[in-house]
Amino acid sequence: MKSRRALLLLGANLGDRAASLRRAVAELDALEGCRVRKISRLYETAPVGPSDKPYLNQAVELETTRSAMGLLIEAKRLEAAAGRRPSIRWDARALDIDLLALGSERLRTPWLAVPHPATAGRAFALAPLRDIAPSFRPDGRRQTVRALLAAMKPDSRIVKLWRDGR
Repeated sequence: MKSRRALLLLGANLGDRAASLRRAVAELDALEGCRVRKISRLYETAPVGPSDKPYLNQAVELETTRSAMGLLIEAKRLEAAAGRRPSIRWDARALDIDLLALGSERLRTPWLAVPHPATAGRAFALAPLRDIAPSFRPDGRRQTVRALLAAMKPDSRIVKLWRDGR
């Protein structure tokens, strides 16, 4: 299969969040048919939903020969290995991996939508994406990640660059 660029968003808000993200990046890079090409800085973001624990988020660019469903299966396996258990939507989690885009592929199933339909409206996804793919156009939109983020009202309570807890 031909190699394509995949963009993923990693998040964690339980335990040693930074260590969870470092481990996930290393495990993604070790997967057959995957090579990590770029990683963003870490961003601390306000939680969405019932959790009150802030997230660390990081964007990852992979070069991969895997299918979207193949990446989803591996993401779920890595999440489970990190301690994630089925819970209510948007609950706290040790690791969350979202596939935001895979080349020019478009896919809609009950389990997976590629490109991820909510990326363009989420500062917690756009800020890390700006580090590695500022010209990416989420969900085929006209605006780039850089432009979408610039159009949002800055709010450091929602997204801020993480500096080891400082």
